[in-house]
Amino acid sequence: MAEKAQPSQGMDDVDAVTRAVLTASRLLVAVSARSLAAVEDRVTLPQFRLLVVLSTHGPAKLVELADRLGVKPSTAMRMVDRLIAAGLTDRQTNPDNRRETVLQLTLEGSRLVEDVTTRRRQEIASIVERLAPEQRATLIGALTAFTEAGGEPPVPAADGGLYPLGWTDMAASQGS
Repeated sequence: MAEKAQPSQGMDDVDAVTRAVLTASRLLVAVSARSLAAVEDRVTLPQFRLLVVLSTHGPAKLVELADRLGVKPSTAMRMVDRLIAAGLTDRQTNPDNRRETVLQLTLEGSRLVEDVTTRRRQEIASIVERLAPEQRATLIGALTAFTEAGGEPPVPAADGGLYPLGWTDMAASQGS
């Protein structure tokens, strides 16, 4: 049975808030895993994150992509090679510098990101619908404050873009 924060712990108890966020993160990881289940034979979670970064930021050089993912270029290259073989990304000559190549999503890669994102959004919406309106308003404020404190930019509205699941790179979101 889930442990609930006791009123005696107070609303400013860092440990109680941390436990609540950890519990919520388990739920969000489960939702993420279920949204990827239909494509798990094609991509791993780290590979999907790479696809999301490309879909969010557009074509990128390998070093730039590795930096956004927080991995070594050799690790990013192995992921990219597998995604190219799967038809989800490709390499193109950089139009600004013909000696460089950039990595980008294929149409199939874009569709995969959109499909997974749609499944994730639907499941999260079904959970949120179970909350009372005042709980939803409180959750918006709390989660907005939490993500701002962590340096994560806001997600576009459902009709405002293709990338409502995040996994942005922290360096770009913090202006580096």
